[in-house]
Amino acid sequence: MMIKKIAPDKWKHFFVGIGMGIILQAFISFLLKDHLIWATAIAFVLVLGISYGFELFSKFTGMGHYDFIDAVAGAIGGSLGMVIVLLVKFYF
Repeated sequence: MMIKKIAPDKWKHFFVGIGMGIILQAFISFLLKDHLIWATAIAFVLVLGISYGFELFSKFTGMGHYDFIDAVAGAIGGSLGMVIVLLVKFYF
């Protein structure tokens, strides 16, 4: 199976990304109650920026290991977290 081939640190970035997506989507949706599309777009841009920004920080400071796929895993997790908030918002 392909899932077993994914490195453990990628899973860490994925699960942290889920939490980041949930927090950002919930908070920005709260701030922009009447503008769900804008809130979702802003949260998505922030998820992408934070995921890649963390990797750039690691690269330029030497306080970690730069890996673009870590940013991708974080962004995928963040997107899933955003979808969870949107589903909860629509169904409850």
